[in-house]
Amino acid sequence: MSPPASGPRWWETAGPPIPVEGGIKAKSKRGAIGEQWWSRRFIAVLESYGMSGRLQRGRSYARKGQVVEFSLTQGVVTARVQGSRPQPYNVTIKVLPLTTPQWREVERRLASQALFRAKLLAGEMPAEIEEIFASCGTPLFPRSAADLDMHCSCPDWGVPCKHLAAVCYVLAEAFDDDPFEMLAWRGRSRSALLTALRQAGPRPAAAAADTSADAAQDRAEGADAASATHAVLADVTGPPLARALDGFWTPGLSQARLRALAAPSATPATPDLLLRMFDPPALTVRGKDLRDVLAPAYEQLGADD
Repeated sequence: MSPPASGPRWWETAGPPIPVEGGIKAKSKRGAIGEQWWSRRFIAVLESYGMSGRLQRGRSYARKGQVVEFSLTQGVVTARVQGSRPQPYNVTIKVLPLTTPQWREVERRLASQALFRAKLLAGEMPAEIEEIFASCGTPLFPRSAADLDMHCSCPDWGVPCKHLAAVCYVLAEAFDDDPFEMLAWRGRSRSALLTALRQAGPRPAAAAADTSADAAQDRAEGADAASATHAVLADVTGPPLARALDGFWTPGLSQARLRALAAPSATPATPDLLLRMFDPPALTVRGKDLRDVLAPAYEQLGADD
């Protein structure tokens, strides 16, 4: 509405807002509102209006919980804000959604970047997503106040009024909680975007071609390894398996020898028991049998115990 011709402005004489039970309170208690880069980018657009007094009162409203209703749909945020009058004010904030062809181009470019696609599927918002939207000619964030259509039913003619500002701060914290709400506001829900990214595939065509070439090389290397294995096995000599089946499962030691080894001994074990139980390799050391060379060492080990 048009500003009054003269006299005090109504918001300068208005009393404090009527307290609200169960209103939507901003989590930030002091300082700036907006923790993540995407919410701060949105707040920067709001602050570009240059109405610091109204923005300050809007932050106070948001922190007190004066926003009693809040809803975000494609292209539109609607809310009700309790002011100093009995009836809450109706607030709408509109942004132009992307068209279907524009979203298809954005999704194609997001899917072509494996890192962006992986982060989005994991619920993260890559900072470079802003560049993707810009390269498609469709900025992710409103670039100026002209990109937002803001209305409030209060008699304040200034935009944004404190009621609009309060809703913007609540909206920024909604973006903090779920960055996909920002994309939903521009016309694409979380489920629709993730479904499109899954269907688009994890790699661009060039990467898929590279993977196919790697797979062909792996198959070739596997064939070479199999040929080398066959060549080694061809040098193994011995009777065919069909003629060795009768003794294939026969132990290397006779059953009598196995029973003797397993039987408990009535005498204490001697240090050279291993030498006497098992035949050592057929080796000689300086003309002596290996058993004779090792026996003194085992005796010494037994004496040390």
